[in-house]
Amino acid sequence: MSLPAVLDRLRLPVIGSPLFIISGPDLVIAQCKAGIVGSFPALNARPQTQLDEWLHRITEELAAHDRAHPEAPSAPYAVNHIVHRSNDRLEADLHTCAKWKVPLVITSLGARVELNQAVHSWGGFVFHDIINNTFARKAIEKGADALVAVAAGAGGHAGRLSPFALMQEIREWFDGTIALSGAIACGRSILAAQAMGADLAYIGSPWIASNEANAPDPYKQAIADCGADDIVYSSLFTGVHGNYLRPSIVAAGMDPDNLPEGDLSAMDFGSGGSSDAKAWKDIWGAGQGIGAVKAVTPVAEQVARLAAEYALAKRELARRTGA
Repeated sequence: MSLPAVLDRLRLPVIGSPLFIISGPDLVIAQCKAGIVGSFPALNARPQTQLDEWLHRITEELAAHDRAHPEAPSAPYAVNHIVHRSNDRLEADLHTCAKWKVPLVITSLGARVELNQAVHSWGGFVFHDIINNTFARKAIEKGADALVAVAAGAGGHAGRLSPFALMQEIREWFDGTIALSGAIACGRSILAAQAMGADLAYIGSPWIASNEANAPDPYKQAIADCGADDIVYSSLFTGVHGNYLRPSIVAAGMDPDNLPEGDLSAMDFGSGGSSDAKAWKDIWGAGQGIGAVKAVTPVAEQVARLAAEYALAKRELARRTGA
């Protein structure tokens, strides 16, 4: 396993996952400057014309950083596209990404040959996120370059499978790049993801508790205060199963232990799906790894913590194994 050339400048083998509403230029730029891939959903830029402004700012600020810090250049950034039929902006968003030659594209909720071909036409590299081996095969067959394996415990729309099972099945046939998602929030977990066969850790929830995140202060503090027992897995809010913070469900007047099933046909990102409470505005997404997050801090401090923990974990492993 090896990383493509576009990812050869990472300080840590980490992608900051795209967080609906929360990820914007401030967060992405901070992540890239700190040495990990920063990403955001194209749909976060509203109206659609704002996407061009965001990509202009990200491109210019990272280029300026690289000129000022040639010894520590920034990591590449990624834009996430929802391929589901409910996204009527997809074509326009892809056109804007082509203008800026976005280096990394992450596709979700649908794999399409023509989309992958479009990204490849400007030299981009495509990750597609999947929750099982069947979807993984379909994504690669349709031209995706790499996979995001979304295992149990991931924040937002998450799978049901253990990362051990999911990685084992995919690695039986696929030797390309894989990022693993699911409750990864400390340096030890990054190393564990690599031990399971992943090339990269795909980390989301900890960045919510960062100064640069576009999240309300109570949401940020809830990430720092809560743990794995505070995560509820439900399909109610968008029609697709996802992980959410229990306190936000309670605050919306619902019983988190008795939620009805959602309606996939009602999926409408940001409007609440089949629930009156809006995901992700009122119902807060989070993964099971948030117990590792103890405070709201700048992105640079979070990356430094992860790097120190990762280095320590590698030293401890070497000591135990005599390697």
